[in-house]
Amino acid sequence: MAGKGKGRAIGIDLGTTYSCVAAWKHDRIEIIPNDQGNRTTPSHVAFTAAERLIGDAAKNQVAENPINTVFDAKRLIGRKYSDSTVQKDMIFWPFKVVPGADDKPTIVVTYKGEEKKFSAEEISSMVLTKMKDIAEAYLGSTVTDAVVTVPAYFNDSQRQATKNAGTIAGLNVMRIINEPTAAAIAYGLDKGGYVAKNVLIFDLGGGTFDVSVAMIEAGVVEVKAIAGDTHLGGQDMDNRMVNHLMKEFKSKTGKDISGNSRAVRRLSSACERAKRILSSTFEARIQIESLFEGIDLFTVVTRAKFEDLNMDLFKKCMGLVESCLIDAKMEKSSVDEVVLVGGSSRIPKVQQMLEELFGGKEACKTINPDEAVAYGAAVLAAKLSGEGSDKVKNVVLLDVTPLSLGIQCNGDVMSVIIPRNTPIPTRRQRNDFSTAVDNQTSVPFRVYEGERSKAIDNNLLGEFSLEGIPAAPRGVAKFNVCFYIDENGILNVSAEHIGTGAKNSITIINEKGRLSKEEIERMIRDAKKYKFEDDEFREKAKVRLALENYAYDMRNTIRSAAMVTAADKMKIEYAFESFTQWLASNKHAEVYHFNNKMEELRTVFNPIIAKMK
Repeated sequence: MAGKGKGRAIGIDLGTTYSCVAAWKHDRIEIIPNDQGNRTTPSHVAFTAAERLIGDAAKNQVAENPINTVFDAKRLIGRKYSDSTVQKDMIFWPFKVVPGADDKPTIVVTYKGEEKKFSAEEISSMVLTKMKDIAEAYLGSTVTDAVVTVPAYFNDSQRQATKNAGTIAGLNVMRIINEPTAAAIAYGLDKGGYVAKNVLIFDLGGGTFDVSVAMIEAGVVEVKAIAGDTHLGGQDMDNRMVNHLMKEFKSKTGKDISGNSRAVRRLSSACERAKRILSSTFEARIQIESLFEGIDLFTVVTRAKFEDLNMDLFKKCMGLVESCLIDAKMEKSSVDEVVLVGGSSRIPKVQQMLEELFGGKEACKTINPDEAVAYGAAVLAAKLSGEGSDKVKNVVLLDVTPLSLGIQCNGDVMSVIIPRNTPIPTRRQRNDFSTAVDNQTSVPFRVYEGERSKAIDNNLLGEFSLEGIPAAPRGVAKFNVCFYIDENGILNVSAEHIGTGAKNSITIINEKGRLSKEEIERMIRDAKKYKFEDDEFREKAKVRLALENYAYDMRNTIRSAAMVTAADKMKIEYAFESFTQWLASNKHAEVYHFNNKMEELRTVFNPIIAKMK
């Protein structure tokens, strides 16, 4: 039974183009059909002079009322109006989008004769409300709790915005879960057994693409790595066809339809239908009467032409699959199943390229690609609300952290404690950290997230200090640093002085401290783009550290030696002081500068060391 009289908890796949809802009923997870009998519902909202329409009713009248029919809210949610992807998408949207406060995209429509402005969260909340209503009608009870899915590469802003949409819709969003992880749960309950399987989830939806590698065994779903693109999906492929046919229409008739929202919308709908037809036949006829200024459009699009228009997008998907496998440290031959999720995974060329990539292995088509994500979300919803069979209650999720986590070390080096794509929850610790200068009694610990070698090039999540360290020469005081990420993605970092037990810690919450998707993608791009620069920096830090260690070691050795004359001791103290001043003013020196300084110090220290032998 559901707890506290709230009714059953539901799982919602809030899609770019279609949404789906599921719940535990009749001792199993059921995909809930809408009022039209369809198991998926268009993520469309329309505004007319008389009413607001959501779902099938909204999509069915889009050609007659394009400027007041809103779709693709998922491509706007949590983004800025100035985002380049938003600007590109606006070409294909018949509805009006304007910049709002803080550069937030605002959708403008005419509703009941008045101009109305809505945020993407509000439009998404309307779709969520529709899914909630569908569930309540089917279950015969009020629905309050829900698990809502998002693309694995959605950033914190997009996740929070999705959660806010749920709140506006009157839902308590129990958990936001990654779409490929939800699909992995669906596969695990459908096909998983007690033998561990490595499963690659290939999730190509209407607006987003995700790929994840997970190990599934006896209800445990352990995600090994994720990759994806929140702006790559079936609609991008439709748009390629739309562009192609607009050019063809212009070359034949001299007419440019790009400025006519109704004509573009009718063409877009026809291209979406043609794409579906091309998954089962080799050509699709597109016939639109009076498309523009009384001129008809009659044409044929072949599967070969469709594939040619989108080949770079297909290759991008395959590249992300290979990247994910590398991150998961898994050979293609070790993948037991390739599971197709998302409507666009039905495209024959995509399936063919995947099969070739995996050496002839056929993709698994036994789970419904349109329903798997909602199914998995409903499993988690049932588990969290105490419903479901033992199999459901025993489901365990182990997700991954998207970026490397570490602390800043001497020379501004990023010392990674938890590498990216490490399964969470996890605890990692290291005890090889030490003081950087003599007599240091306070040590700062700065926690960073990112893939760059230089700490300052990464994202600072938080910092704390460890006080009361006994004064000692540089490198003598040692510390144990521990990073712990729990199942909710909350990071706790602690540091302890080995010897006195002096300890301090900091807790960093995902929503507050993490990067946006754009920043994450920029970091990863930068890490590749500036690989040479990173390698150069790493070498420089290594040479500088070797120089510092030599200077301190020699000074300390000579200081403590009984047979060294006062004059020689004064000489090395002067040389050391001069060296520290040089180091302070030459933080960005090149490798050869550090090497030259090393030779210079050797000419001072080596003769004195020789006298001691």
